[in-house]
Amino acid sequence: MGGLEGRKGAKKSSALPQSLWFASNPSKRWGEGFFLLYTPFWLTLTIGIVVPYKIYERFTELEYLLLGLVSVVPAFLIPLFVVGEADRGKCWTDCYWVKANLWIMIFSYVGNYFWTHYFFTVLGASYTFPSWRMNNVPHTTFLLTHACFLFYHMTSNITLRRLRHSIADLPQSIRLVTEAAWILALSYFIAYLETLAISNFPYYEFVDRASMYKVGSLFYAIYFIVSFPMFSRIDEKNGDPWDLPRVAVDALGAAMLVTIILDLWRIFLGPIVPISESGQCNQPGLVWFHMPGNFMQNESA
Repeated sequence: MGGLEGRKGAKKSSALPQSLWFASNPSKRWGEGFFLLYTPFWLTLTIGIVVPYKIYERFTELEYLLLGLVSVVPAFLIPLFVVGEADRGKCWTDCYWVKANLWIMIFSYVGNYFWTHYFFTVLGASYTFPSWRMNNVPHTTFLLTHACFLFYHMTSNITLRRLRHSIADLPQSIRLVTEAAWILALSYFIAYLETLAISNFPYYEFVDRASMYKVGSLFYAIYFIVSFPMFSRIDEKNGDPWDLPRVAVDALGAAMLVTIILDLWRIFLGPIVPISESGQCNQPGLVWFHMPGNFMQNESA
């Protein structure tokens, strides 16, 4: 019997060889694969159809909201009905896809509600499309950011994991420097690529688009310099499963660290482009404590 069990264990092990890219945790491996496969759906809808064919020109507040909902709701609904083998029989709170959605939902919510105002006051950005808003941020961006950030963080997970396998035999100091360099490069690349990808959408405007590409992308990359390594820790170690409260606290901690860094940029470096006095926020304290007149006009618009 012992030999038979050993052979069964060997077969099971050989059937699921450790991947250099995907997680050893089966639930996390399925979740990462699902979110990556789900990405072409919303990406094709937004960047491949709505933007190039200028369908947005006929959109009202309702259509923009529906676009966001159609893009993000499947990330929550599909795994409920298409259950991965690793998640069958599990409580839904123990599934990686739930934890990933919760972490990104908190992080992207904070990013939109608070950090978007840094884009207004530091980067010279503005939204001019019709939209229902919260804190002068379109509801649509809350939704689309969730879908985008899921893709970005799954990409970070698998590339970071592959890098760690590659440099596992190097001294610790070299591993840390190499990993930090990769996170910085990937963060900047993704921030730059997103800015470039939506350049054909005329209702997300910048005072100076060239400055936004070069310097603003570094400002935006701060989000990911913090979030990529922190998000990758969820259920990464075997025998150390995260519960939802731990996920929520971790996401809030990452959001607070990003907030501190962004405000230090605002205080010590200031705007990257000339911004009118009414659009600047030179007062001490956080930018959303001071609502210049032009923001209120945008809100009413």
